[in-house]
Amino acid sequence: MRIAVIGGGYVGLVSGACFAEIGHHVTIVESVTEKLNILLDGGVPIYEAGLEKLIHSNRKAGRINFCNNIAEGIKDASVVFIAVGTPTRKEDARADTQYVFSAVRDVVENATHSLVIVTKSTVPLGTGQAISEIIQNIKPSAHIDVVSNPEFLREGCAIEDFLKPDRIVIGAENDNARKKMEELYKPITDAGYPLLSVSVKSAELIKYASNAFLAMKVAFINEISDICERSGAVVSDVSKGMGLDNRIGAKFLHAGPGYGGSCFPKDTLALIHIAADYGCDISLVKATVESNDKRKSSMVNRVIEACNGSVKDKKIALLGLTFKAGTDDMRDSPSIPLVEGLVKEGAIVNAYDPEGMSVARSILPEAVNYADTVDEVLHKADAAVIVTEWPEFRRLKPEYFEEKMSSKIVVDFRNIYSKQQFSENGFSYYPIGSASVEYKS
Repeated sequence: MRIAVIGGGYVGLVSGACFAEIGHHVTIVESVTEKLNILLDGGVPIYEAGLEKLIHSNRKAGRINFCNNIAEGIKDASVVFIAVGTPTRKEDARADTQYVFSAVRDVVENATHSLVIVTKSTVPLGTGQAISEIIQNIKPSAHIDVVSNPEFLREGCAIEDFLKPDRIVIGAENDNARKKMEELYKPITDAGYPLLSVSVKSAELIKYASNAFLAMKVAFINEISDICERSGAVVSDVSKGMGLDNRIGAKFLHAGPGYGGSCFPKDTLALIHIAADYGCDISLVKATVESNDKRKSSMVNRVIEACNGSVKDKKIALLGLTFKAGTDDMRDSPSIPLVEGLVKEGAIVNAYDPEGMSVARSILPEAVNYADTVDEVLHKADAAVIVTEWPEFRRLKPEYFEEKMSSKIVVDFRNIYSKQQFSENGFSYYPIGSASVEYKS
């Protein structure tokens, strides 16, 4: 099948590359010249494990190409995916759908044959209905169906999530559109992965409800970790005991500095407004947002306390900046309020991230110093803070920190090290969700 994907961002590139991988012919339409040139030159403008290799192999096989013209991109397509951004609007915290509707208008105006328009972007409840109205206003006689097919891609393992999904959700209102989508995903469903067929509105809400529930799990275990720190319990033991219950499950029960990224912060806020539009007060999600905001803003105080009450003129080494490992995504990362707070308190902030520093430079305060290696970021540091759980950080031993740093203070927001090992090597070690160890010389 020939498909078009409007938007060469994270969702569009991963989805397009994976559709090509299962045998479809894909054209990705990207309007940003800088991104398009990178793609045409054989590169990828984002970091996602395995994506560049996947695009390269399918481009070589002639199953994926790129352009900046919607008329060209959709001319042979029977299915058109809308994969443009829906960022949070600053003025009211709602999902901004202007780019979705603009893309739909361009597709409809340039359509010369029957199509299925599919929203892959995360869109508010009722967007599919609004798209149908746009089609009716522009080309009332056109044979264009509207489908919701939300993505459930975790950054860092998005390719596996697409090709081996927990579920594929299809929201359609007629058999033609539904059968088209079933045909599109047949190579995946034939491998045993489930496809759920629902209404358009149900599909739209499934995505928001899923992300809000996972965000609540993260916020919940973070609050439990606070109790652990004050009581002598250990949050990793508590989360393991909870996760062994099949009704709860182990995923998203890892305590840390708060959730970030492109989905949870944006989608929880959007769901609050969606609920309000329908006269509902979704208090659990509101509490989740508040809890997470407090969590992220409190991390700077943990570093200050570890440094005997002041970070002024002290060298603080940050290991990791992105909101999680396996991505270069800095959106709503816990590192942002942490860095801003440290700079405000007069710290000398040195940072290293394997993939995120290029993006970080445009977001974080100018006072931040960026290191090229772990060696460099730890050089004569007064304290080291583990912000992101990158694999290369997990391999570091206490002796390595001791060799590089001026002081033996490690604040571990990701619990990737052994408290006992650091304590035995004379470190003051501050984990999440269990008692700290303060070394007294």
